[in-house]
Amino acid sequence: MDYNQYLQAVEQLNLYAYHYYVLDDPLTTDEVYDRLYHEVLQYEQNNQDKIAQNSPTQRVGDSVSEGFFKAPHLTRMWSLEDIFDAEGLEKWLAKTYKLDSNITFYCEPKFDGASLNLIYQNGELTQGITRGDGTIGELITQNVKTIRSIPLRIAHTDTLEIRGEVVIFKEEFERINQERLKNGEALFANPRNAAAGSLRQLDSSITAARNLVFLPYGVGENSLPQKLLSQKMEYIYSLGFKKPPLHATCQGFEEIESIYEKMKEDRDSYAMMLDGMVIKVNEIAAQIDMGYTVKVPRFSVAYKFPAVEKITTIKDILLQVGRSGAVTPVALVEPTDIDGVVVERATLHNFDEIERKDIRLGDRVIILRSGDVIPKIIKVLEHERDGEQHPYMRPTSCPVCGSELLDEGALLKCQNLECNARVVNSIIYFASKPCLNIDGLGEKIVEALYQAGLVHTVIDLFSLTKEQLLRLEGFKEKKAQNLLESLEKAKGCDYWRFINSLGIEHIGEVASKTLSETFGAGFVDANKEQLLGCDGIGEEMAESVLEFVRVNKETIAKLESILEPKEPLMREEAKENPFKAKTVVLTGTMSESRGAIKELLESLGAKVSGSVSKKTNFLIYGEDAGSKYDKAMGLGVVCLQESEMRKMIEELA
Repeated sequence: MDYNQYLQAVEQLNLYAYHYYVLDDPLTTDEVYDRLYHEVLQYEQNNQDKIAQNSPTQRVGDSVSEGFFKAPHLTRMWSLEDIFDAEGLEKWLAKTYKLDSNITFYCEPKFDGASLNLIYQNGELTQGITRGDGTIGELITQNVKTIRSIPLRIAHTDTLEIRGEVVIFKEEFERINQERLKNGEALFANPRNAAAGSLRQLDSSITAARNLVFLPYGVGENSLPQKLLSQKMEYIYSLGFKKPPLHATCQGFEEIESIYEKMKEDRDSYAMMLDGMVIKVNEIAAQIDMGYTVKVPRFSVAYKFPAVEKITTIKDILLQVGRSGAVTPVALVEPTDIDGVVVERATLHNFDEIERKDIRLGDRVIILRSGDVIPKIIKVLEHERDGEQHPYMRPTSCPVCGSELLDEGALLKCQNLECNARVVNSIIYFASKPCLNIDGLGEKIVEALYQAGLVHTVIDLFSLTKEQLLRLEGFKEKKAQNLLESLEKAKGCDYWRFINSLGIEHIGEVASKTLSETFGAGFVDANKEQLLGCDGIGEEMAESVLEFVRVNKETIAKLESILEPKEPLMREEAKENPFKAKTVVLTGTMSESRGAIKELLESLGAKVSGSVSKKTNFLIYGEDAGSKYDKAMGLGVVCLQESEMRKMIEELA
């Protein structure tokens, strides 16, 4: 995948995610989505200075529907990293063993349904919340209470979050679709879509009629004493929850691979749909020590089921221009049914790849689909050529504006800043959901505004008048008024959205939130050292922010005066104490959740890090402290028991 294909893949992922999670109207299968997501992730791991601001990897998960009240999870619900083969498993195990070699693993099916978080307090089911964006979800407690496999009361009085997957069994899925067919309703695309749609019904009686099943796979907030995940899950099952059809503890590659092969072989015999197997480190203390990246836990991975390959013919090669000017080649192929999905396009990676594989118009090729929104060509069948195939000629001019393209080998780029595609796509991005979320400002309307000469930059949007809009084809009074109101609603947005909408290279949603929470409007005055001090901000990202601000400071100020974005509430500066401005690492099992202790230390002005280094000032440890403790001792870091830390804090009072 080159940068052009990568940008297109990001846009495709966002389109499919919107249709699937927001509209409950999927345009493709999860397998298609997962493969493309994995390719995007692989590209970003190899090109960390080129991560698109709107990449789905910069976020965990998707937006919450406005149709339900929102509710926070007590602890974050994480997505999982994907692997697809034995080589991927070996690499993941190698990374994991570097963190802790004295571990075992817990394996269970990866159910193809809708994630759900249950909160029990004093033994009562108090809330059922969809995963949402991982931090906040939709409150659907009344619907959840209709699911018979979810106990309304459990014999556990402490606060407990139970995470699991809501599924529809295959037979039930067929029954529901038969009913919908008789009633003239649109059919559900797959059982997962049916489960998600059933959970999100405003009428809980519809949910009750769908025979949903809840299968737990983990816990969030809890005070359970068990030291192994397998023990915790057995306790959860004992509270009245349904066990998965297969789960096992094991050690090492051979045992994990054996369980995976068994699950893959038997997948069609299960009552519910599976799309892989989840592998988790079994030791809770090791999980805590390993922690998380920005997006995924380090102690768990999803081992997806294999891809599907088919043979088809290349009819043409299409060119698409992104907002950065990058030109992306895409193969148009003979429509090919792959596992129920009709494929008509395939990625070509980059222009050098076309030449390297000698891909020609009319070639018979093998395409691979496994999580790809647009499948990839893995092999050209040269032996099937009959003389009718023609070499592809690299383009020299932009397919949109006709300007000469800059040829950088693998990358071709339109340098014309006024190219219709570049301007239009920049404004579309500015108005997109992860940015200002301006309803009604879609691609066609932006193109119409641009063609009419009404907008040349995002600032022009806020000078539009109703009279100007009414002159455009398709605009009536109501449509014009709605767009103007949407633009007005964009004002007063959260400050991180304002930063994200600027389109700073390498700065996505997560980094925008970090900059907003750390500096607020002061991000424009931050120096390189201050930027590098932020979690997740690396050298390339810091340089990108500094360069963007240097060139666009006046534009930023003008936009800010128009939008008046809300800065986050800044934490009051802590009084002098031993932890202020110190880097602290936590390890082992504590008397309360790690998040609560992190909050306590941050309130004292400490920076809580996930890994030990020479810059670490304190390591605070609880029971079963692992490799972090050993490393800290080796580096001469001050190591404090939790009780010692609390005594130091009490003495401050």
